Order: sequence, then C-alpha cells, then structure tokens
Amino acid sequence: MSPAEARVLVIGAGGLGCPASLALLHAGVRRLSVWDHDVVDVSNLPRQLWHRDEDVGQPKVASLARHAAAAFPEARIEVRQARVEASEAASLFAAHDVVVDGTDGPLAKFAFSDAAVQSGVPLVHGGVLRWEGLAMAIVPGGPCLRCLFEDPAQAALDGPTCASAGVIGAVAGWVGAQQARLALEVLGSRPESTGARLHRMDGRRLRWRQTRVVRRDDCACAQGHRPGARA
Repeated sequence: MSPAEARVLVIGAGGLGCPASLALLHAGVRRLSVWDHDVVDVSNLPRQLWHRDEDVGQPKVASLARHAAAAFPEARIEVRQARVEASEAASLFAAHDVVVDGTDGPLAKFAFSDAAVQSGVPLVHGGVLRWEGLAMAIVPGGPCLRCLFEDPAQAALDGPTCASAGVIGAVAGWVGAQQARLALEVLGSRPESTGARLHRMDGRRLRWRQTRVVRRDDCACAQGHRPGARA
C-alpha cells in the first residue's frame, strides 16, 4: 500500500506524535488522523515541533492541524481532542491501516498493544525517557508488548516516569522519526512474523541497537485475542 492511500492514526500530538506525523506527511501520507486530549504548554515547545509560542493554551490537535495544513495543503488531516479509551481502541484501530502510539502512559500503551492484537491492525510502539528511546512494530502474527512485560501495572512502577525524569527533546525527535519509518515499512509489506525487532536509542552515544523479540507461546497474541486490560 502506498503512503498516499493509507489511513494512518497517530495517538498523541506531543514529543513523539509531532515528529512522527511530520515524517509521515513528508513521506507522502495524505490521510492522517491525530488524537490528543491535552493543550500546549510552554514546557512542550522544545520538543513538540508543530507548536509555537502563540499556541500555548490551545489544544495540541488544533495547533498541529493548523500548522500541518499550512505545510501540506493537499493532505486530509482529521483531529480529535480526546483521549483514546481502552474500550474503544480496537474499533478505532480497525478504521485505519496502521497506528502510531505517541503516548507516554505505560497502561495506555499496553491497552493499545492489546487493541492491535484484537483488531489485527499494526501498531508502532514508541517510548522515550531521558537520553534513551525505543520503538517496535507490533504486527499480526508477531510479538506484542506483553511478550516483553507480562504485568503492565508492574511495568508502570518500574523505574522513573517522563514527568519525574525528563525527556531529551532530540531523542524524542529521533524516536518519532523511527516510528514513522517503521510505519512506512509496515504499509509497504504488511509483514507477518513470530519475531520482531525492538529498536533502542542511546542518545548519549548516538547509537541504535536492535534486539530480537520472540512471541511467547502463552501470550494472548499467540492465540489472537485481547486479554483484559484497562488504560
């Protein structure tokens, strides 16, 4: 499927969603949906590149839509100022060809991974903390986040959060761009595999490292159904 034909959903218009959406539009995506419930804060500006000083206090999706429409007038950009709830995620995913997760909540990320398994729609996971980032494509037949972390509640408790530890803006930009690249690869081939690559970014050394992730036989993704979860 060509980028121009694809229906792409980006969840989050922040540090990951901004660079991911920009890279996707540059690559030729012309049907882009963006969901985000938050408003622009002055602290967002160093890493959320669609937003400007004059956008502070406005919905992030409104700021993104305005600036993206000016830069890519031929694109059809639909936005919604809302949080994607776990209960509606699978049906929302089913209306798109690929989803990019630009959120920063561990429980929401597990809910979206579950929705990708249930809907059969590929999801590109991403995360960033301090100088480190990661990205992984979750595709039908391949491993999901539960193959990495069995307990989302425990994963949320392990280590610092973005709010407490901070995020290096350039690392968020690199990870968002990597998510866009993975989304484009998925659109080009729709791979089905029992293995996937977790891409880890070391911002201090400017290095990417890949780790093979194997689907667990006892994971819900191996049976093709979504386990119970809450976002």
